[in-house]
Amino acid sequence: MHAFDVLGDPVRRRILELLAGGETTAGDICAVIQREFGISQPAVSQHLKVLRLNGFATVRPDGTRRLYAVDPRPLRDVDQWLDHFRRFWTPPLTALATELARGKRERRLREESGTPGGPPPQASPGPDEGPRRPATEIRDDRRTR
Repeated sequence: MHAFDVLGDPVRRRILELLAGGETTAGDICAVIQREFGISQPAVSQHLKVLRLNGFATVRPDGTRRLYAVDPRPLRDVDQWLDHFRRFWTPPLTALATELARGKRERRLREESGTPGGPPPQASPGPDEGPRRPATEIRDDRRTR
């Protein structure tokens, strides 16, 4: 079974989320999945088996309990495959980080100047823009038509 076939099922993704927190007993996994998805214990066991057989989870006995954990190897393979597509979201995230840093800088400058909570400094209009008007001066041209 291909990794995305395994990860395509929401129950198996949720089980992996639970396992990401550390080793978890089959009983604890079953209780959460039954509550959230309304499926039977044998169905949860089948999902655990699929994860185990496809290398996404490991299991070890601990007395009468079975402890499951994430095996990161197939997730690394998925991560490597996703490298081909990171360019689609990395630049927007970098731009978001820049805007967040800009906002923090503006807040810090306002606080240092003694005007906390005041309006942020107005940016200068770009070369193709005219002077900026307050929102109260902007009228809706659709009403005049």
